[in-house]
Amino acid sequence: MSNRTTAKPNDLSAFWMPFTANRQFKKEPRLFVGAKDMHYTTHDGRTVLDGTAGLWCVNAGHCRPKITEAIASQAGELDYAPAFQLGHPKAFELASRLVDIAPEGMEHVLYTNSGSESVETALKVALAYHRAKGDGSRTRLIGRERGYHGVNFGGISVGGIVSNRKMFGTLLTGVDHMPHTHQPAKNAFSRGIPEHGGVDIATELERIVTLHDASTIAAVIVEPVAGSTGVLIPPKGYLAKLREICTKHGILLIFDEVITGFGRLGAPFAAQFFDVKPDIITTAKGLTNGVIPMGAVFVTKDIHDAFMTGPEHLIEFFHGYTYSGNPIASAAALATLDTYKEEGLLTRAAELGPYWENALHSLKDCPNVIDIRNVGLIGAIELAPIAGEPTKRAFTAFLKAYEKGLLIRTTGDIIALSPPLIITKAQIDELFDKLRDVLMNNI
Repeated sequence: MSNRTTAKPNDLSAFWMPFTANRQFKKEPRLFVGAKDMHYTTHDGRTVLDGTAGLWCVNAGHCRPKITEAIASQAGELDYAPAFQLGHPKAFELASRLVDIAPEGMEHVLYTNSGSESVETALKVALAYHRAKGDGSRTRLIGRERGYHGVNFGGISVGGIVSNRKMFGTLLTGVDHMPHTHQPAKNAFSRGIPEHGGVDIATELERIVTLHDASTIAAVIVEPVAGSTGVLIPPKGYLAKLREICTKHGILLIFDEVITGFGRLGAPFAAQFFDVKPDIITTAKGLTNGVIPMGAVFVTKDIHDAFMTGPEHLIEFFHGYTYSGNPIASAAALATLDTYKEEGLLTRAAELGPYWENALHSLKDCPNVIDIRNVGLIGAIELAPIAGEPTKRAFTAFLKAYEKGLLIRTTGDIIALSPPLIITKAQIDELFDKLRDVLMNNI
């Protein structure tokens, strides 16, 4: 008989929480027990304004009726269907709906269950595409410093956030990194897209191509706006220059739009906002409004068709997941797209953007603020770190904001904001009034 002590039903120690200071949290837990539209309800009965759309994902707000009803209905009709050699109608309907709002040329969709899986899928597609085209020497992948592409081995290999990489060995071989786009000396307190350095930073890709030779490089992957590292916005001309260089050398360009997809910048996708066409787009988060895990990878017709050769009875691409296109997730995604369409949410950030920008930049005079950045309905406030205690100033702001009924996100000493796209001007005012109070009170 086991001597193991049976855990209590709500024993906090049993759950090893992700990306969390577990010991600090479990001394003073912050638990949500309900949510509706723009607000969470805490376990002690308080209301918290959601300034982060959960984790960049609840774009339509919380517990929206059309989505919750679709999930319940689907669960009672068809709970699961195998994704290999079988299908169900909603997965195909969803793919068609996604292609309809995607950038021109994106004609096919592969399903995943998260942003991390979307990135792994995109990298594998890129490698396999070149091999299918008879160009199997193209195996190298190029990421970017401070890039975030999820937490699986491919994603952290092409990613460039040191704390996400350093514990996990040598990672994938044949990976290099471009410099990040953050130039505070030239672009601090930019309103919207920064003016300076875009083409010069992007041209560093040419140096990397020369170093390795284009014939060895399969793909370049970037976030159009780097979110998790602290909202780094590409300067003017940067993404267009990357596209030019990749096209010149036959390299696939992957946009990781797990954060920017589904309206965050004021267009369905950042590729449309910046008017730059990648070859592959990764998505997740806002696809189902964060309600059920699901991701989608968009590819061009050229990429898809490169695999459609040989005998028709053979599998063209040996990749996929047990839950690819899961029926309940598909139903949730379809209802999410309906909600976005009916309420104009995929373009609402363009309408609210100027008001958001002005409110955000009104905090410029607060103590310890060294930079403010914005695009669409995304914002970042960078704080001067406390000497010898990096991250502590921003984390203290996070805790104080929570106490005041506001959810923010921090990374390093940067406060990141990305509210649900349903936020009103009055709620924007409330958000920044509370945040000003936090920043003015000796954090």
